[in-house]
Amino acid sequence: MVRSNRFRFMSGIKSMLCCIVSLLLTGMGLLAGDAAARQITDGIGRQMMVPDNPVRVVALAPSITEIVFALGQEQRLVGIARFSDFPQEAQRLPQVGSYIQPDIEKIIALNPDLCIAVKDGNPRAVAERLESLRIPVYAVDPLDLEAIMTTILQIGDLLNAGDRAQNIAGDMKSRIERVRELVKRTTHRPGVFFQIGFSPIVSVGKGTFIHELIEMAGGTNLCAGYASYPRLSREQVLALSPDVLVITTMHRGMTIDQVKAEWAVYPQIPAVRDGRIAIVDSNIFDRPTPRQVDALEQLVRVIHPELFKDFK
Repeated sequence: MVRSNRFRFMSGIKSMLCCIVSLLLTGMGLLAGDAAARQITDGIGRQMMVPDNPVRVVALAPSITEIVFALGQEQRLVGIARFSDFPQEAQRLPQVGSYIQPDIEKIIALNPDLCIAVKDGNPRAVAERLESLRIPVYAVDPLDLEAIMTTILQIGDLLNAGDRAQNIAGDMKSRIERVRELVKRTTHRPGVFFQIGFSPIVSVGKGTFIHELIEMAGGTNLCAGYASYPRLSREQVLALSPDVLVITTMHRGMTIDQVKAEWAVYPQIPAVRDGRIAIVDSNIFDRPTPRQVDALEQLVRVIHPELFKDFK
């Protein structure tokens, strides 16, 4: 009888301990169900295993951070790349080095269950090192507006935010189509010089986001025949004779007035003569995020102000 009572007592203790451990594991997200994984193909065609429900995500580029926030999944972020400054709340998150030089030790210390990288910029060696430590690295490759929308859908699926991703991509598509219809109303395609660097002068050629935006907004990219990011002398710019001069805020050391003053001494340039110099936010134009459509709409206003009254 005593042995029987003792057995029941020990069994009760064991059962209670199992319940406590189970509750602790559930709270920590360590149960087998939470650790489940699935096989997918990432944005550059690699087959890989990722968590079903990633809860500790590191974004290895500012554009990835922005997309995750746009999807309403910022609670998953435990680390971001330097210069991830949009939205403002992102700046409170731990940084793991720059876009082109991630800090592997900082990433590992955050114990992520998933990293999201971009093919064009994040070093391949970093991704390989993380994957050797059993940290999956999902890569994307947004090279143009269409690919940006695809990337948003891919990250949405990855983070269980597919419906939100569909809404964002659908909104982008309708706004792009609206711009195309608007630009069809004119056959005039002003020559555009888009400046992203000051000393030396740097512009954009084919194979860049900005080239696509200029052409889609009804302009002619005067540097389309150059390399992706050509360096030009001031004399070369004068020879191009741009109708519109667009300058990004990438160079933080100069004010808008200083930038305009740099060109004001060349009234022979049509853009200077006609006062068609525009200053735009480099982050909106450079990052492959939903805000690229904002950049497109802004360029329509700059290149074709005569159409602006019809663009509501």
